This record gives sequence, structure tokens and C-alpha cells, in this order.
Amino acid sequence: MPLKNADGSFNFICEIPKETKAKMEVATDEKLTPIKQDTKKGKLRDYPYNINWNYGMLPQTWEDPQHVHPTMNVKGDNDPVDVVEIGSTQLEMGSVTPVKPLGVYAMIDEGELDWKVICISTSDPKASDINDVADVEKHMPGELEKIRVWFRDYKTPDGKPQNMFGLDDKCMPSAYAKDVIEETHEFYNSLKSGKRANDEELSLE
Repeated sequence: MPLKNADGSFNFICEIPKETKAKMEVATDEKLTPIKQDTKKGKLRDYPYNINWNYGMLPQTWEDPQHVHPTMNVKGDNDPVDVVEIGSTQLEMGSVTPVKPLGVYAMIDEGELDWKVICISTSDPKASDINDVADVEKHMPGELEKIRVWFRDYKTPDGKPQNMFGLDDKCMPSAYAKDVIEETHEFYNSLKSGKRANDEELSLE
């Protein structure tokens, strides 16, 4: 699956459709990387409440667990880059949707950097009006803060601490998000080519 399309959009793979709570994810350690429900201690995992946006990942990206971010001094979480798609349509699990990046949060989950790229489907009715963080605030006021709070708090019902955010808790602009995508795409290519040895087994088919 290519990361980018000829028109400049990026391919978003939906793992969790909006308004559902089963914690589905691409199994990067299995052949053909199927989408499966995550488990913990042998039990299927759910979020404590519905996620209000389509959630998934960008193919051919990888958050390198040996790369230390120069500003936040944290390492990548060994996963593809996560996407929060804020369009109005509930997307199907496993669907591939062209999106444009609008911004990115630097979530820090248990000491690991876990980028959350905010995107919108290029076919969404609001897509032509929303191109950056300021446009989200204008046309969907409060939406970015709702996303931050949801990801900050979703583990607390299980007794875990809130997730933290780097970069002063800010949703960084579209240009920054695209830089993150390009950097993690380079990490992916280095790993796949064998130039970068990984500590853990990771399928990149």
C-alpha cells in the first residue's frame, strides 16, 4: 500500500470506525498484517467508551524506537503513525481513504512518542475549506481540544495516569505533520531495506 498518491493526498487505513470502541489494529508482527482486535491477558480489548473519529494508520511509516526526538527527548513507539480522521462519514474497517493532513499532536504514552496526525478525507464536504489547524478551529470549533482530551484520558478508567503531550500540548500545523510523515516514512524505508536493524521482530509486508 503506497503512502502517498499522485495528487498529494495520503492513504489512510481505517482500523477503528468512528463511534465504535473495539480496539482494532494492524497486526504488524503477522504475515500480511491483518487488522485484529487487540488482546490483553487473553481478553479482547475495548476502549472504555466510543472513539468519536475514524482512527487508523498511515502505511509505510514507522516510529523508530531508537530515534530520540531532539526537542522532547523521547523515542518512537515502534508502530506506524496513527491517524485521527475528523470527517463526517463513518469509514469501514480496513478501508483505504485519501486524506490530507491538517495537524499533529505529539502524544507521549508511557514514555514513548506516539504521533497522532489529524486528517480529513479529501471527499468530505468540508475538505475544501479545511487545510490547516486554524481552519479546523474555524469550521469545527473545539474539535482539536476534544481530540486531545480524549487521548489524554482514555486510559484513566482503568486506573492508569493520563497520557502526556509534548510541544506545549499544541496541535502542530499541517506543514509540521507532513514533516513527521516524511521522517517516519524514511525510518520505514531504512528498516525495510536492512540499513536499520530493529530490536524486535516487525513485519513490513
